Amino acid sequence: MLKLILLAIPALLVVFLVVAALQPTDFRISRSGTIAAPPPVVFEQVNDFHKWNDWSPWAKMDPNAKNSFEGPQSGVGAGFAWAGNSQVGEGNMKITESRPSDLILIRLEFIKPFAGVNTTEFTFKPEGDKTAVTWTMTGKNSFMGKVMGLIMNCDKMIGGQFEKGLNNLNAIVAAKRPADSTARL
Repeated sequence: MLKLILLAIPALLVVFLVVAALQPTDFRISRSGTIAAPPPVVFEQVNDFHKWNDWSPWAKMDPNAKNSFEGPQSGVGAGFAWAGNSQVGEGNMKITESRPSDLILIRLEFIKPFAGVNTTEFTFKPEGDKTAVTWTMTGKNSFMGKVMGLIMNCDKMIGGQFEKGLNNLNAIVAAKRPADSTARL
């Protein structure tokens, strides 16, 4: 019986590794939300990395992270780097495309805990006086990423953070909007 168990463990490990290797290389995580402000107002919050600490869920995970900025204040070429605790790791971002009130593309590089380069995309679509925002991250899974994907649900984990970020973004822009001036004197 012990021999059978000792043979089964390596066999199960091999099966697990084969299943991991057969997982898709490309990944896409995306969430959408409606923000109570017009596209230019929402776009401004995302297009300027200096404003991300107000709404980014990762900023809340490590308020003591060391942040630095480079390039222009906002738009193409604006860069942001961070080094924080084990929850936020270390990495950097650079805006590679910025079309006002429409699209922002970001090159996202993770250094720690796992190295990787991904693309982050924000799209902004008007819906009356509100904005439908979609936050998407795409990239390639390394073998270790494929293994991690079998152990935990990365779409749910990262997507959940995107949902928090979109909710935070909504709260930030709602707080900055002037009070409704429809009251009559």
